[in-house]
Amino acid sequence: MWYYLHMPSKAVQVSIDTTLLRELDADPEVKESGRSAFIRTAVRLYLAAKERRENDARMAQAYAGEADSLLGEIEPLIDGQPWPEG
Repeated sequence: MWYYLHMPSKAVQVSIDTTLLRELDADPEVKESGRSAFIRTAVRLYLAAKERRENDARMAQAYAGEADSLLGEIEPLIDGQPWPEG
């Protein structure tokens, strides 16, 4: 977090409808840390989630149609595992 606190910043103007602004201002975290800090955190979380979704999609595409060959590679390990009865 220290890294973000000491990075150069630039003021930007963002339009937010009044209902959303009231919801934002009512949030305890916003009251404690301020709108800017809250919005910075929200943007970071959004970008991290977006990157994860993109990575997941790339992984799914890379392994599409490979289930049988991948299962063949690990089947001996699965068969050798002790499984609970039930």
